[in-house]
Amino acid sequence: VTHSIPACIGNMTINSKQLDNESPVSIFAVNKCYVTVQDGTFFDGSGFAALAREGYKVRSDVNITLEFRTTAVHGVLLGVSSAKVDAIGLEIVNGKVLFHVNNGAGRITTTYEPKGANSLCDGKWHKLQANKSKHHISMIVDGNLVQTDNPYIQSTSADTNNPIYVGGYPADVKQNCLTSKTSFHGCLRNLVLTKGQQAELFDFRRAFDLRGVFPHSCPGAEH
Repeated sequence: VTHSIPACIGNMTINSKQLDNESPVSIFAVNKCYVTVQDGTFFDGSGFAALAREGYKVRSDVNITLEFRTTAVHGVLLGVSSAKVDAIGLEIVNGKVLFHVNNGAGRITTTYEPKGANSLCDGKWHKLQANKSKHHISMIVDGNLVQTDNPYIQSTSADTNNPIYVGGYPADVKQNCLTSKTSFHGCLRNLVLTKGQQAELFDFRRAFDLRGVFPHSCPGAEH
């Protein structure tokens, strides 16, 4: 278990003495309590979630789907890398969504720029699908398709072997397909990676490392 109880606690009394929740001796991974919540995982902008401890192998094909909600114009969504240059990465930079792929011959990027400035950072849910099929890459954001020609057509496999980092990554971890080091601040849900006919829905509660991530719910209004 890598997380605590998904609940709010108040007015705690021990031996007839009420505890002061506002002045704890120590505190770790405790978030505010919210009046309204939504399904999803909250990233507070300071850390990341690490999945697939044994390493995720992208190779020739992968399809990534997720939903995000944020008001920040910068933030890492997902990165999978290797000891060499092979990697994939998803990030928000200046309100645009970038999907990077390096099959070993060089990085290629497809970019979705919304028509309205920062309209992806409006605090509402947005759907994202990123697809790598050999040397072809494409992305669909809220139903809008973008794709980029890859000049490295002979290179088709991203031979990654590192864990999946979501929402950010540790300072000592190299990410070859991310340009930003800014951790994501907002909510994510329904992260699915599909290879062939096999789809895997990732549960953030089962992450082997969680920092600044609260997998139980996405906050609405603060209480």
